[in-house]
Amino acid sequence: MLTDCQGVPYPVYSCGKVVTCKIQKGAVPEGSVYLLRIRVPDSRQPFPGQFYMLHAKRSNVILSRPISVYHSQQASKTEVDVDFLILVKGKGTKELCSLVKDDEINVLGPCGNAFVNPADSSKKVLIVGGGIGVAPVAGFAETLPKKSYDFYASFKSGSYGLAYIKPASLVITTDDGSVGVHGMLPVALTEEALLKGNYSAVYACGPAPMLAYVKQIAEKNNIQCWLSMEARMACGVGVCLGCSIETTEGKKRCCKDGPIFDSKILKLEKPADSVGGVKVQPRKNPLADGEEPDLSVTIKGVKFENPVIGCSGTFGFGVEYSSVFDVNRLGGISSKGLTLEPRQGNDGIRVWETPSGLMNSIGLQNPGIPHFIENELPQMLALKPVTIANLSGSSLETYVEGAKLLDKTDVPMIELNISCPNVSAGGAAFGMSCSSAGTVVKAVREATKKPLIVKLTPQSPELVAVTLECIKNGADGISLCNSFQGIAIDIERGVPVFDKVKAGLGGPAIRPIAVRLVYEIVEAINKLPEEQRVPVMAIGGISCWEDAVEFIMAGATALQVGTSTFVNPNTMIEIIDGLKAFMKRKGYKSLADMRGIIQK
Repeated sequence: MLTDCQGVPYPVYSCGKVVTCKIQKGAVPEGSVYLLRIRVPDSRQPFPGQFYMLHAKRSNVILSRPISVYHSQQASKTEVDVDFLILVKGKGTKELCSLVKDDEINVLGPCGNAFVNPADSSKKVLIVGGGIGVAPVAGFAETLPKKSYDFYASFKSGSYGLAYIKPASLVITTDDGSVGVHGMLPVALTEEALLKGNYSAVYACGPAPMLAYVKQIAEKNNIQCWLSMEARMACGVGVCLGCSIETTEGKKRCCKDGPIFDSKILKLEKPADSVGGVKVQPRKNPLADGEEPDLSVTIKGVKFENPVIGCSGTFGFGVEYSSVFDVNRLGGISSKGLTLEPRQGNDGIRVWETPSGLMNSIGLQNPGIPHFIENELPQMLALKPVTIANLSGSSLETYVEGAKLLDKTDVPMIELNISCPNVSAGGAAFGMSCSSAGTVVKAVREATKKPLIVKLTPQSPELVAVTLECIKNGADGISLCNSFQGIAIDIERGVPVFDKVKAGLGGPAIRPIAVRLVYEIVEAINKLPEEQRVPVMAIGGISCWEDAVEFIMAGATALQVGTSTFVNPNTMIEIIDGLKAFMKRKGYKSLADMRGIIQK
């Protein structure tokens, strides 16, 4: 067995199996905390305070999740059962808590250092756990002699994780008074109580404010204090340096140098009141019962009931999904890309799945604008969402002629597509430079009185300048970003997957880049005189309501959802419902209350 210089075994990568995964009783709300037991093919048991990196075999997340050991026991000579208390917080923890018996799970561990045993066994020690931080300190308490310690457990509501401890005294505090003392930890663990306990050491794990308080009162009274810290991790073995925390001895790796630290070297500063120069939003009261947030947006006089729009190229003409879900709940629908003449699109393979994304090379296959006006447009107008006609072309003349035809219809809005990457002429070629973009926008603007949204390509090397040129020439709004160009290769045949070699990439993989582009475009628009500012429709890898909130906070007025509809046809409905629930919880009465809040 390989060990480090302190005798702590190095972590081992193996595949474990789920023994049980069940809701932890006592946690409030019910189902917020799970007890996961994994059988690990390892003869050694973890030390108290250590953790494992957990990653389900069938997983939709990239990184393993670091979870502290709550309890362990030998299952056989070559296997150990390890228990974890897991708070359902994000995608990774939700995934872990949905595992069932015999599911395979990759485990790396045990990782990190362990709690240091009390130096003076003649005195009691104090153990403090806050929320899910109860798990590692309860695991440590279990290894200590019965009644050799006092235990304080602090929760928002309810209590859990105390099954294996045998303290001399157990004090539970809850914010809502549901169990034990009503209030936060300082209500019960006062400086007077600390001194009265005559403790030789303090061990704690929990939220940062709680740890700061424990550190303060322990050090003030010269009591040795050990704190279990947490930080976002990628590797768990000290190589990625993503979990570094500030100490008086410089940055330390939480996974390798910790997670247990002597409190004296830790810098537990108050949470920053700003990040990246942007002020942290003050907490608002939730909306009152029965009070509904206003999700509507208005663009150039056109009102959308909510900001969620079916994205052009991924939603047909809306009616195709009518039997799948209630499309009338959407704010709008942007049609398939339309050209003056009918098109058959590209030959060869047209779609290709990539990690967290989808490549496509459709080539603007469509029935042509005259056919659309006579056949598909009436069906779209019969739906409740705002109809947007996505206009493309192969030349300036075809763009203009298409705009003239659409101008004579009842379509409420036109989206000028100068961003399609999968055509030989027109499309993105017009959106690459200021001169070409300005020319086509000006010409189309003169051909129609309809509100005009210009859809831009992220491939432009001067995207901000192109945006401003489009606004200067009559754009009433901007939508971005269309797909990024990429290449896929058939390695068995040694040829490109797509006939045109390059194809458009969309899906969750591009979202962070799209958020940046929206942020930068909104930032540039906000520098214009107020009367010249136009709204931005965000596009790019939106797959859930959290993604939608990100774009809105970056400055987007509305958003279009594309690739994710192929994954889950109900995505847009779930985004609308999730957005509404988020706004109610956070006290946002309208989208304007949170739009652009990260803009400096």
